[in-house]
Amino acid sequence: MDNLLEWRKHKRKQLIVARETLSAAIHQQWSQTISDLLKQGFPKLQKMNIGIYWPFRGEYDPRPIAQYFMRHGATLALPEVVGKDKPLCFREWLPGTPLKNGAYGIPVPIETMAIRVDALIIPVVGFDQHGYRLGYGSGYFDRTLATYQPQPLTIGIAFEIQRLKNVYAQPHDIALHYIVTEKGIFRTEDHELKFISTSQCADE
Repeated sequence: MDNLLEWRKHKRKQLIVARETLSAAIHQQWSQTISDLLKQGFPKLQKMNIGIYWPFRGEYDPRPIAQYFMRHGATLALPEVVGKDKPLCFREWLPGTPLKNGAYGIPVPIETMAIRVDALIIPVVGFDQHGYRLGYGSGYFDRTLATYQPQPLTIGIAFEIQRLKNVYAQPHDIALHYIVTEKGIFRTEDHELKFISTSQCADE
């Protein structure tokens, strides 16, 4: 177990550096492709309560595409850490909503309504061929998902440079339904990540 924790810590650092050192042009190009894939592949998000995230350390910025879904009827929410071992609280967010610095210095809405989300767009540090994500190590998303019944739709966002053969998921880890990269949409099916076209995804 100690070896796994050490491996994850090392891999996490390596992957974050790789993402942070992408050129602005490449980051923008890959991000635009991901936004297009989300728009074409997930029209169902237009009618959902969507949990998104404030971009951190070179992550894909989901706010522009989220605002597109909002203009078509979606409600948006940002996560707030309310306690070390507690699930995340998702608070409604609109552009211009007053914000405060939360955990890790990441902005969170100030006292807006708590939202029960139907879908989550989740940041990924690394991901593997089985649909599992390597996060920042705090376990907040897995802890939150464990409290939902039924599970919200989960869409992990990553660049292909973050793809790993295996993240060595633990029993408490929960596989993502989809992962979207600049190479396409991948669905977790029978514990394997499989490519799916935007039209197939939109029809599901």
